[in-house]
Amino acid sequence: MDGNGRWARQRGRARAAGHQAGFHTTRDIVESAARRGVEALTLFAFSSENWRRPQTEVGLLMDLFLRALNSEVGKLSENNVQIRFIGDRSAFKPRLQTEMDNAEALTANNQGLKLAIAVNYGGRWDIVNAAKAIARDVQSGMLDVDSVDERAFASYVSLADIPDPDLFIRTGGEKRISNYLMWHLAYTELYFTDVLWPDFSDEELGAAITFYAGRQRRFGKTGEQVSSA
Repeated sequence: MDGNGRWARQRGRARAAGHQAGFHTTRDIVESAARRGVEALTLFAFSSENWRRPQTEVGLLMDLFLRALNSEVGKLSENNVQIRFIGDRSAFKPRLQTEMDNAEALTANNQGLKLAIAVNYGGRWDIVNAAKAIARDVQSGMLDVDSVDERAFASYVSLADIPDPDLFIRTGGEKRISNYLMWHLAYTELYFTDVLWPDFSDEELGAAITFYAGRQRRFGKTGEQVSSA
C-alpha cells in the first residue's frame, strides 16, 4: 500500500495526512474485496524496514494503527471477517500487542474474508523463521530431515493454512516486491500501478482483477497444455 507520503506532499500537506487518507482507503478496499468475493486478502501495513523512518512518523503510524484496531475490529467482526497479524510483533508496545491478540480472538471463528495484516514483517524474516522452526523440530526428533521438501517447508511459513496469493498489487509506481511474502509469491501474478494508495479505489481494484483474469497461469506447462486441459 505505497504512496501515502507522496500523496500528501503533492497536496502540500504533512505526511500524517497521507497516512490518514491511506487508512480510509484500506477500510474501503477491505469492504470492496469482501463484496467481490475475495477469499483472502493480505495487506502490507508495516515492514521490518519501516523502523528506519523518522521516529515521529513511526510513532504516528503506531498510534494510527492502534486507533484503527479500536474503531474497526468490531465492524469487521460483524461482517464475518477473520483477522490475523503476521510478522514479529514482539517489537511493538504491550498495549498494541494486546489489541492485536484481542482482534484475533474476537474474529477467530468468522468464516468470511480472511484478512491478514503484515506488521513488522519481512519475507526474508519469514523464511529464516521457518528454517529455524524446522531445525528445532529436526533436532528434537519430531521431523526427519529427509522429509523436508517444498510442501513441508511451506507449512512453517506465515499463512501456511491458506493458498498462495493469486494476485499481488503494488500501488505508487514502484516495481518491486520489497521483501514481501517472498516464499509465497513464486507463481503469483504481479500487478503494478502508478496510482498512489490514498487514491486506490474499488474501480482500481476491479482493474487489477481484470488484469488477473486475462493472465494464463501455466505453472511450468506450455500454453497449449493449459488451453487443452
